[in-house]
Amino acid sequence: MAYSEQLADRIRERFEMLDNVEEKRMMGGLVFMYNDKMCVGVMKDELMCRIDPALHDDCVEQRGCRTLDFVTRPMSGYLLIDETGMRSNKDLEYWIGLALDFNSRAKASKSKKKTKK
Repeated sequence: MAYSEQLADRIRERFEMLDNVEEKRMMGGLVFMYNDKMCVGVMKDELMCRIDPALHDDCVEQRGCRTLDFVTRPMSGYLLIDETGMRSNKDLEYWIGLALDFNSRAKASKSKKKTKK
């Protein structure tokens, strides 16, 4: 599945001054890991953000924002923002700011141990 390289470049520009950022292809898109935790990503033409679940309900009321519904399971704390919600750099900065703010408190996913063959 293709994702918006233009949006990925906008995110890269925002993250270029941060240390410990890694890009990973995941969920049919591109995810930006910050401090080894999922932070934001690109799924098709939408921005995916991992935010504080306590802010979730208020955020989905904003223009262009909806809950990430991955494999028919809504995920609280994960948002998708379409182009109407991130047209300006200020809008994009708002969403990325929420994700970066939560990142310091977010739990890292458990790493899968590789078995030796």
